[in-house]
Amino acid sequence: MKLGIVSDIHCQYEALLSALEAMGPVDRLICAGDAIDQTRFCARTVGILREHGFAAIRGNHEAAYFARPVSGEPGPHDELSDWLRTRPADLSFMASGASVRVVHATAWDDSFDYVPPSHRAFGRFADCGADIVIYGHTHVPVAQRVGEALVVNPGSTGEGRPDPAGFIRSCAVVDCVERMARIIDLD
Repeated sequence: MKLGIVSDIHCQYEALLSALEAMGPVDRLICAGDAIDQTRFCARTVGILREHGFAAIRGNHEAAYFARPVSGEPGPHDELSDWLRTRPADLSFMASGASVRVVHATAWDDSFDYVPPSHRAFGRFADCGADIVIYGHTHVPVAQRVGEALVVNPGSTGEGRPDPAGFIRSCAVVDCVERMARIIDLD
């Protein structure tokens, strides 16, 4: 089974469409949070996630967006907004005999700490009880073994990561049978 993974789209629906094309055929699509911005909802982005059957979780931007006071008449995108609002904070499932856990930032608490591979807490991903741990938030792509766990961060599909040549957007594909991942740069 192959998982196509995006994260941190931040309303950039054209980048999401590029990621779908670049990943090629996969068995299941995952969004590790931050499909929208904390101050802006993008119906096109959320519509693509829903239409393609993404298993999506909420990130810190969804938490901030939906924590705002709501006023006025219902809008035309309320069905999509409700869909995104009701996504879980994390996911756990089995895929080809591998236990998979999807979180936005960390697997050990509800904080939105930034934990790239250089962070002293990065090794804690090995202790979350999954064979494959998928996370986002940092915009730093990762495909690395930590203990027995394969830890994967697709990077940011929408905003990218800083590079001397500009920002590089990315996504990832995980092969659950081989327990390997590849990062796909979109730029």
